[in-house]
Amino acid sequence: MTSPPPRRRSAGFAAGLTLAALLLFAAFCALGMWQVKRLAWKQDLIARVDTRIHAPPVAAPDRAAATDEYRRITASGHFLHDRAVLVQAVTDRGGGFWVMTPLRRNDGSILLVNRGFVPPESRHSYARPDGEAHVTGLLRLTEPGGGFLRANDPAANRWYSRDVAAIATYRKLAPAITSYFIDAEAGPDALPVGGLTVVRFPNNHLGYAITWFALAAMVAGAYIIVMRNQGKDSRE
Repeated sequence: MTSPPPRRRSAGFAAGLTLAALLLFAAFCALGMWQVKRLAWKQDLIARVDTRIHAPPVAAPDRAAATDEYRRITASGHFLHDRAVLVQAVTDRGGGFWVMTPLRRNDGSILLVNRGFVPPESRHSYARPDGEAHVTGLLRLTEPGGGFLRANDPAANRWYSRDVAAIATYRKLAPAITSYFIDAEAGPDALPVGGLTVVRFPNNHLGYAITWFALAAMVAGAYIIVMRNQGKDSRE
């Protein structure tokens, strides 16, 4: 009289376990495949950016898209040193500021140039060359808003990100300014120090994919073990 209930409980348990195992296995495999696709995308991105960085410079465009970032460009004009702003920065040389200086080109358009890094004690004493300047560097997209947990404060002239539109408004440069800025390459051995652009793309997708596939294998293994033990219990 006690045998039917255990069989009914066993069938319900097996069905529920199978459904849960299938859902988990499918979810972990889907996440693993997604990371494999992300890995391919990231590798392609790294290859494309590396090609741009090492390509010969081209004339600075009027507009820029996401696919133009880190392209080497060149521009000529006159620096507007009186309209520069300092943006807080942390580099291999320590904390300090990026010197963001407008460059007025011959056609009247303005490019914002990150001339490089200065330490805090040199924020007012860096070089300000006169005459026509020739700039070569990497095209960088604007960084709106501010830094981590710190918003730009134009009213107080405190900047935590290189927000082209906000700087242009603050320095009354709009609308003749482009929507990107140039990270200048290293120049003469003087302040500001150029060429400190860090081009680094974290690529942990392979590790993530292995983790998700390993979890899927663990679910499958655990399911097989439990079902085998369940079968033994039923026979007993």
